Amino acid sequence: MEERNVRKARVGVVISNKMDKTVVVAVERKVPHKLYKKPMKSTKHFKAHDEHNECQPGDTVRIVETRPLSKDKCWRVEKIVARAEQV
Repeated sequence: MEERNVRKARVGVVISNKMDKTVVVAVERKVPHKLYKKPMKSTKHFKAHDEHNECQPGDTVRIVETRPLSKDKCWRVEKIVARAEQV
């Protein structure tokens, strides 16, 4: 039996859940400046599949790479790491 390749995983914050079964996740990482080498924040948005529409804006989630599910969507929500605090 062949072993599967390790899938990419990212942790980010849900910024939108306005689509059906899809959330937009902002993943932030530190990248050194090309010339000055100072660490800078770089943010990228990923569309991820949320099968049961459980995620709310502000939730911290772990997403993993998967096969393409639509034109933009090739990630899925693996688990909700932390819920957003309700005010």
